[in-house]
Amino acid sequence: MAKDEEFPIISELIDYIKQQGDMIQKLKDELAELKGQKAKPKIKPSNLDKKTAIRRKNSQDKKRPGSQKRSKTKQLEINEDTIIQPDLIPAGTEFKGYQDFIVQDLIIGNWNTRYRRARYKTPNGAYVIGGLPDHVSQNHFGSTLTAFILYQYYHGHVTQPLILEQLREYGISISSGQINSIVTENKDQYHEEKDEILSAGLKFSSHINVDDAGARNNGKNGYCTHIGNNFFAWFKSTDSKSRINFLQFFI
Repeated sequence: MAKDEEFPIISELIDYIKQQGDMIQKLKDELAELKGQKAKPKIKPSNLDKKTAIRRKNSQDKKRPGSQKRSKTKQLEINEDTIIQPDLIPAGTEFKGYQDFIVQDLIIGNWNTRYRRARYKTPNGAYVIGGLPDHVSQNHFGSTLTAFILYQYYHGHVTQPLILEQLREYGISISSGQINSIVTENKDQYHEEKDEILSAGLKFSSHINVDDAGARNNGKNGYCTHIGNNFFAWFKSTDSKSRINFLQFFI
C-alpha cells in the first residue's frame, strides 16, 4: 500500500469507530429508558478555554483600574535613610533630588536593658532604691518578648519546646519552666475579659446557641461548653455537664 493511501484509510476507520460508538450509546440509552432508568446526560462542550483566552487578551490590552495610581510603599514608615552618591559626578553637574528605592526587612534578635536602680542608705540605716517602670514585670522578660511567646503559642500553635529552641537561637536566656509560666500563669485579666464577653453577649442577643463536647480539663476527662450565636462565642471547660453546672455559668 502506498504511503499516501494510509491516511485516508485511517480517517475512514476513525469515522466508522465513532459511528459505532454513537450507535452503542444510543442503544444503551434506549435500554435504560425501558428499564425506567435515566439515559446518559448530554454535556455541552466547556467554554472555559474560550473565556480564559478572552480574559487573558483583555488583561493584556489594559491594566486593572487604579493599578498605576497607588504606590505600594508610600504608606510605609521609613526607619533609616541611606544616601548613595554616584561613583562619578562630572564637573558642573546639578543636583536634582533623590530617586528612592525602599527595601523592607525584619529585625529579629535579643534586646537587653539593664535598669541600674540607685540605692541610698538613710541616716537611720534603712535603704531606698529606685523603682522599676510600670511596664517592667518582675520575671526579667519584657512585654514585647512576652507578647511574642503568647502569639507563637496561641495564634501560631507553636509548641513550647519549639518556642524554647527558637528563643535560644535568638540569644534569649530562658528556661522551659519560664516559658510555661508566661503561657499559663497570671492570666486573670484575660479570664475577666472572657467573662465580659459572655455578659455582653447575653445582654445584647435575642437568642443564644448552647453546646458541649468532651475535652480534657486539669489533666482529666471533662467537658467544654460553648455559648454564643453569630455575634459572639464563649467557651468554658469543666468536669460536669449537668444543668446545675450550666446554670452556674450565668451567676
